[in-house]
Amino acid sequence: MFIVEIVLLLILAVVLFFMSKLSKIEKTKLDMDKIEVNEDISQESQKIMKGYQTIAMFGLDNRSNGNLSQGRSDVIMLANINNDTKEVKLVSVYRDTYLDTGDGIFQKCNAAYAKGGPEQAISMLNVNLDLNITDYVTVDFNSIIECVDLLGGVDMEITDNEASLMTGYIRELNELTGNKAENLTQGGTYTLNGVQACAYARIRYGGGDDYRRTERQRTVLTAMVKKAQQSDLTTVNKLINEVCGDIQTSFSNAELLALASQVFQYSIGDTTGFPFTKTTKVLSKKTGDVVIPCDLSDNVNSEKIVSDTGFKSGDGH
Repeated sequence: MFIVEIVLLLILAVVLFFMSKLSKIEKTKLDMDKIEVNEDISQESQKIMKGYQTIAMFGLDNRSNGNLSQGRSDVIMLANINNDTKEVKLVSVYRDTYLDTGDGIFQKCNAAYAKGGPEQAISMLNVNLDLNITDYVTVDFNSIIECVDLLGGVDMEITDNEASLMTGYIRELNELTGNKAENLTQGGTYTLNGVQACAYARIRYGGGDDYRRTERQRTVLTAMVKKAQQSDLTTVNKLINEVCGDIQTSFSNAELLALASQVFQYSIGDTTGFPFTKTTKVLSKKTGDVVIPCDLSDNVNSEKIVSDTGFKSGDGH
């Protein structure tokens, strides 16, 4: 009986430890009346989607206002977790994609978060992509710097062009953070520090535009997850302390604890970008360059967005 009590006390201590960390995360209760969920998804699609948990992830550059409830989302990503295999599929939504951001107003999709916070951004994803997302995580994208440094850097293959394009971003980030990260003189395989990794993930013009940019973001995130899974408890504790204050989410502490308990079981699977077939066009001086889905009904394919099992998307498009 004494041994059982000791085990229970240890479990309680671990739970309390993680709860104390999770309390640093900003929790928000979403107004579900403001969130549109696609009601036209077929029963077959709904059945398959029950095997997955889809979480909307937004990355904000909030250094100017320190507010995770507003601002244009620099990063829009879907994390699709297979509940059985724990494989996570990442889908980036190109931030300049011309979509219905609410009330039939079409503009760059990253404006949805700025207009109506997470509720409008989630609605934008649900309506345009035939999804039924009800949870989200928003993070200050600049926290990637501290996290990568705590992990001891991430290994990346850099091209000569990317090394050159990173220079301006490294200079800007050094000025903002007080770091003294060095420029890369040429391409090659590097262990990037936080500033360099963030600069690499931000390359846009001249480096494949937003398509390659989102691919770099997914590459950096995947490398960080893999390295974190190999880290010792001291490093993991430091990571939690660092990033928790830069997160806002709809998940409760209990839900976060449930997700955290399986973190070492997760593996990053396929990664891709949405829309799958697209073109770029300047619609007006106001819109500038926008990404236009060539055929939204073809692009809205739940097989590609959520799972690896083929099924038809809804009839909403």
